[in-house]
Order: sequence, then structure tokens, then C-alpha cells
Amino acid sequence: MEAYTGFASVYDILMNHIPYDKWADYIENILKKHGIDKGLLLELGCGTGKMTRRMAKKGYDMIGIDISQEMLSIAREKSEGLDDGILYLCQDMREFELYGTVAAVICVCDSINYMVNSDDLRKVFNLVGNYLDPGGLFIFDMDTQYLYEEVLADNVTYMDHEDGCFIWENTLYPDEMINEVNLTLFQRQGDNLYSKHKETHIRKAYDIETIKKLLDQAGLDMLGAYHELTDKEPRIDSERVYIIARERHRSNKLYI
Repeated sequence: MEAYTGFASVYDILMNHIPYDKWADYIENILKKHGIDKGLLLELGCGTGKMTRRMAKKGYDMIGIDISQEMLSIAREKSEGLDDGILYLCQDMREFELYGTVAAVICVCDSINYMVNSDDLRKVFNLVGNYLDPGGLFIFDMDTQYLYEEVLADNVTYMDHEDGCFIWENTLYPDEMINEVNLTLFQRQGDNLYSKHKETHIRKAYDIETIKKLLDQAGLDMLGAYHELTDKEPRIDSERVYIIARERHRSNKLYI
């Protein structure tokens, strides 16, 4: 069943614990450290635009790409009246197209983990390398193997909210390091009336060496891998890591 359909309407409720402001500050600091204090940025897997809008408020011209039209509809609705100039595009990050290059590409909230094989990940990295300005940055986060093995594993998570009840059933496939989540939503429609929706999310955890190799093949130099929101190396118990890569000044780009 297609992901982020019924889920889109409650996504912001379920992700209310995410420190988007801290993430945006962290990314802004990285960008400015590398001399990118303005210009055009692309967010892959932008969802409902929470990070896209925050980066726009920081003065960047933003493009947000997501495969879910339902998520983008919410993003556009939240941007109404803000004059933030954000361009939202419904595209698959494995096949996205732009009219020119961008100063940086960002991708947060484990969107990269939805690329469940190396070929798909290679496609994303190749396109990112192709659309980055010379020396442009690619900043993204990833769920770790530790998260899938030790935290999510085969556990069930339940959330009770005034707008409904939500259940996550996690299944770990250790050989492939795949996390499968079967999500069941009971959304309140009125007094004692709920609608039921089910969808499946599949994500894969990659080791950093594989990521570095694929980035290199795409003409991107990995500058570092860091424990979430720090400048420290990943720990054994890191649940999320940030990767920073830089475009290698290739001259044979396809779309410029």
C-alpha cells in the first residue's frame, strides 16, 4: 500500500517531537561555515514543508520535492499567505529534474533510508551531484543500524491522541537491515466515529563506508559523518547520523 497517503493528514501530529528548529539551526551553521549564507537550496523528501519553511525564513530560496502529492498539498496550504516563495514539486527523488543547479541539497528525517537498495541510493546521489553548484553541499541524515536493531527491532508502538489512535508495528529483517513498519491509523471523524487506514513503510540502514563509496562514485566527497546535531563522530548508540558531502567540481554535468 502506498506510503504517505492517509498518513499525510496526521504526519505533523505524529512528528511533533522532532526538533525541527534545532535541525534547521544545525544545517544553517554548516552551510554558513562553508560560505553558503544565501542562494537556492533544494530539500528532498520535504513532506509537509516543516524544514523547507524554516530554511526559507533563514533567507534561502527553497525548492521542496516530495513523491507524495498529499504531503505537498499540506505543505502548499501551510505556505499560503506567507510569501515564502517556496516552489514545491511532486517528484520521485530518484528521478527528479530541475532547471538549473542549486547551492546545496538537504534531506532530513530519514528520507534517505527509504532508498532500500544501493541502485536507488546511487540514482539519488548521482542526481544530487549533477544539480549542485561547483563545491555545493549535500547535507542529509540517516537512521542507523543501531536504531533498527536495538530500538525499533520487532517492537510495537502506540499513540493515543485527541485526533485518533496510531499503531506502529515494526519488523526487522537483519540480513538486509530492513525496517518494515505497518502503520494503522484510526482517525476521529466525529463522536464515537473513526476511519481506519493502513499503510506500510520500508526503510534500510546503511553503513557509513557504503555511503562514502556511493557518494564518491557520484562525484561527491564525504566531508564527515556526525552524531545527530553535533560535530562529533557517530557513537555506537547513535540513532541518527548526519552526513556532509561536497560536489567535486565535475565539468561533465548533464543538466545545467
